[in-house]
Amino acid sequence: MSHPNFLERLAERPLLADGAMGTMLYARGFDFDECYDALNLKRPEVVLDIHRQYAAAGADILETNTFGANAFRLAAWNLEASAAEINARGVELARQAARDVRADILIAGAVGPLGVNLAPLGRISREEAYRAFYEQIGALAEAGADLLILETFSDLSELEEALRAAKAVCNLPVVAQMTFNREQRTFMGVTPLQAVQALTTWQPALIGANCSTGPQGVLEVMRQMAAAAGATPGAPGLSAMPNAGFPEARGSRVFYPATPEYFADYARRFIEAGARLVGGCCGTTPAHVRAMRTALDALMPAPPPSVVIARDASARAAETHARALGDDSIPTALAQALAEGRFVITVEVEPPKSADTSAIEETARMLKEAGATVLDISDIPMARMRMTGLAAAYRVQAGAEVETVLHFPVRGRNLLRIQGDLLAAHALGIRNIFVTMGDPTRIGDYPQANDYHDIVPTGLVQMIKERFNTGLDGLGESIGKPCSFFVGVAANLTPTDFEKEAKLLRKKIECGADFALTQPVFDAEMARRFIAYYEQMFGKLTLPILVGILPLASVRHAQFLRNEVPGVVMPEAIVRRLEAAGNKTRTEGARIALEILNDIREQVQGAYFIPAFGRYDIVAKLIQQTTEQFQSVSS
Repeated sequence: MSHPNFLERLAERPLLADGAMGTMLYARGFDFDECYDALNLKRPEVVLDIHRQYAAAGADILETNTFGANAFRLAAWNLEASAAEINARGVELARQAARDVRADILIAGAVGPLGVNLAPLGRISREEAYRAFYEQIGALAEAGADLLILETFSDLSELEEALRAAKAVCNLPVVAQMTFNREQRTFMGVTPLQAVQALTTWQPALIGANCSTGPQGVLEVMRQMAAAAGATPGAPGLSAMPNAGFPEARGSRVFYPATPEYFADYARRFIEAGARLVGGCCGTTPAHVRAMRTALDALMPAPPPSVVIARDASARAAETHARALGDDSIPTALAQALAEGRFVITVEVEPPKSADTSAIEETARMLKEAGATVLDISDIPMARMRMTGLAAAYRVQAGAEVETVLHFPVRGRNLLRIQGDLLAAHALGIRNIFVTMGDPTRIGDYPQANDYHDIVPTGLVQMIKERFNTGLDGLGESIGKPCSFFVGVAANLTPTDFEKEAKLLRKKIECGADFALTQPVFDAEMARRFIAYYEQMFGKLTLPILVGILPLASVRHAQFLRNEVPGVVMPEAIVRRLEAAGNKTRTEGARIALEILNDIREQVQGAYFIPAFGRYDIVAKLIQQTTEQFQSVSS
């Protein structure tokens, strides 16, 4: 039996797939520790209703609730024997929703990775993987799926076994999608070019990217895939189904920031880049699908659906050297500057992706000459593979003779490692520690890496100040000479929930925080209102605040921060200013950064510059301008 319907319709116009099933189930109270696939049997009415919502929003394709319905994943709930039944029921529910709303909707059997690594990284052989995919795909095909969507794969070998199984068990059209990080690589290091070249040999109907980082990252993957496809004879068409930005935790729940309007804009961009199928992954909802439907119809009008739905001063080299030799009686340059009431300037600097620190040392010297008080050295930023911040901070202090603030994430470190790293930092003369949660591995180069943590940031701040700085370890045992760490914490001056952020900041202060670095601020008035709110609740805010200042590079950069980065508030007025700047957006972005800093200067004790896309030269100029302006005001 052939299924030309999908291929014919794909040739006529780009098609729209639905959004996230897991997100919708989570929103209804089903926790992530439940087997979502088994809800096809246990709570079919909930799954059916979600399918109906996506159908009514204008989706051309509904994916079955079977992403993890393979024997390996189901074994975690002792449900491996029910794999066939769960998959078949998944098709039935999606088909019923289509009949209830619009009969021409296609049903795609959703197939995800096995959840275990194939040899040599794991214990599963390729043949075992093939058998598991054969069972799942066979059940989906027999139940009447119109096509298959193999999605969120990182390992080409695993995806190839899924494709091999699909070819053997049925003749359904296949969409093969991989998930890429910010470096446009999969967890296994596969590039878009390699994906196109390898997958073309299997001749799926479409190849593409899903899940990943968000619309902007997937668009770059689409462009690379399109270029690769143009140079690869017989390459299939493309598909794009991104997440709704990076997940944001609010209390015990998880939310995604990208708006439906942002998604609609990127749906058009995906089509322009060559995609024939677009949709959404984690965090997307019927509202996102509805907005994409409107955008696609504007590009290529189609008959209306049958259902109408109501959408500071550099660091002092001699003192830094003395601290490196073990003289702990000298306060850090940062602590001295803040104690003396001097306006502090620091810049976030990324460690290199190599063992060569010559470039970061040169950058540090340039920023020091520009007027930076200290330099912040990040640690595994955005969960991307880099030299550790500890090594980079030591080389910067030794090579550029400028004091550093070491970013110290708790994520991915157990208590033994945390305490060992603290002792190492102190032995190397690094005294300023910025304690933070750190970025989740799922957004970086190794999404399957362990990122558990034994202690939260507030607990670590308290342990450093009450234990390490008094000569004790976490268990109260002696470590000999006390440490002399100056500890910073994260803060958000433009939070969505003032009360929650104020209470958290208060807790960090009570735990012993010495200073705070904030998220990038783009709304100075909102930041002032938050500070006033905090002081109304808890009294004068005495903790020194170094406000995050990020010079915007482009309209796209602003839209990305607005829609895909949790905790960032981006006023529409700033976006409009960048749009009006034409090809001078970087100049306008720098001007906006200085305006924000000047507007909030009286409420903060320093500026924490965050370079965009490694443009330390722009930040160096901003530091010089800031110093000149402040000196002018003082005189």
